[in-house]
Amino acid sequence: MVNKKYEAMMVFSVLNGEEATNALVEKFKALVAENGTIENVDDWGKRRLAYPINDEVEGYYIIVNFESNPEFPAELDRVAKITDGVLRTMVIAK
Repeated sequence: MVNKKYEAMMVFSVLNGEEATNALVEKFKALVAENGTIENVDDWGKRRLAYPINDEVEGYYIIVNFESNPEFPAELDRVAKITDGVLRTMVIAK
């Protein structure tokens, strides 16, 4: 199977503290590394959200560019949706 290039943007909650946010970042970077090849990680850090999400006005942004098989992005999105502390996620094919 041919690998494709993807970009995943994730916004994490900052209410649980810096340690919890860093743990989530490492968890998702490890998940991507297990199932593909990470090309670049762009860590935007803590930013103000454009609109409140679950009554939160700030989030921790991270963008991961990676290469994987076509089935993995759906699994990444599924895991992000069931993980506490993830406010939003979007995975696109490049």
